[in-house]
Amino acid sequence: MRQTRLVIGAALLAAAAWGCTAVGERPAEPPGGRAGQQVLREDARPGRGHGGAGAGEAERGLRRRGRRWDAAVIRLSAEQEQALGVRTMAVSARPFRTTLRAMGEVTVPLPRKAIVSCAFPARIARVHASVGAWVKRGQAVLTLQSDEVGLAKAEYQKAQSLLDLARRNCEREKRLFDNGVGAEKTLLASENELKMAEANRLAAERRLRVFGMSDAEIRGLADDRSSPAELTLTAPIEGKVVESAAVLGAMVDASHQILTLVDTRVLWVDAEIYERDIAQVRLGQQATVQVPAYPDEVFEGAVVHVGDIVKPDTRTIGVRVEVSNAGQRLKPGMFASAVFRTGERPSVVALPAQVILDDEDGHLVFVRTPAGYEPRLVDLGTQDNGNREVVRGIAPGDEVVVAGHYQLKSRLHADALRQGASH
Repeated sequence: MRQTRLVIGAALLAAAAWGCTAVGERPAEPPGGRAGQQVLREDARPGRGHGGAGAGEAERGLRRRGRRWDAAVIRLSAEQEQALGVRTMAVSARPFRTTLRAMGEVTVPLPRKAIVSCAFPARIARVHASVGAWVKRGQAVLTLQSDEVGLAKAEYQKAQSLLDLARRNCEREKRLFDNGVGAEKTLLASENELKMAEANRLAAERRLRVFGMSDAEIRGLADDRSSPAELTLTAPIEGKVVESAAVLGAMVDASHQILTLVDTRVLWVDAEIYERDIAQVRLGQQATVQVPAYPDEVFEGAVVHVGDIVKPDTRTIGVRVEVSNAGQRLKPGMFASAVFRTGERPSVVALPAQVILDDEDGHLVFVRTPAGYEPRLVDLGTQDNGNREVVRGIAPGDEVVVAGHYQLKSRLHADALRQGASH
């Protein structure tokens, strides 16, 4: 019995000791807190134990340091600097325009777009303009054959003939009445017939206009009694033929859009801005546009429309920028970035955007110091004409590398890998 009590007592003491450790005390965290735990768990993965060597250990060493490059300095001889093409520039504070950037799409202004079609069944007899052709306003683009056109021309010529006859009769009856020979009743009847003939001629003329005939073509029908049942369609605007469904001999009607013309000399960029930024945009405000196809080219424009409704799903408002496209480089449908000039600050530290490198921790530049080339992480602000505001990381007077910085970054990573592999 006494032996049994001793065994039970020993078990209770062990349970109490285990409970104090598991519940009453919190095990100490590895160095670095939770980040340290994550690193330890990563190191404990199969195939990546502490016994390995080489690139895997180098990567773990970089991860533990967070790639902050705090103590990293690249030392180069004069020959190495020349071979890498390293050049620097002195940082200075200067006036800087503040901007607002928004993403959008290049679109065609609706007043500069036109459809060539016909309001009646017809057959395409001749095609005068194909896709890519630049046409002037009033230039012939299609010739159609249609029985309806022939009938409409004949009705107009008939109405014109009846009008000429009614005019001569009315003039004759008026002379007779003035000479006391004709009756007033006959004069009134001739005047009424003249008015009816004028109305019929006007109705026939309007029908020809609906078909697309010009004033000159309609006037020519009075002298040309053998006009064929053809109609030539002309360009309603000056622009480029961007779409064509015109095939010789094809039948078309009112449901067909035969040609699409676009005047691409001026385009729109429809952008979206957040509602919190709406106060920074106004009609007539100057803006610049860039597209991925031409990253180094800037297109000038101005705000021509600011939307009135906030989209509930994105909390954005539409803003339209009108852009000159004299070189025909912008294409409808392109993604674009619109930058609105919102103000100017007198003294800002800024760098050309191309000297700032992307890194895992943010944005990186190299600064020349007496000890060598020092990598520094910088915080960026707004952008202006290819320059980026630097909020933190460098100061006026620093010598920043503007050429050869990609080679320095490659060497920086190579040195870090070698150091990690040696541990």
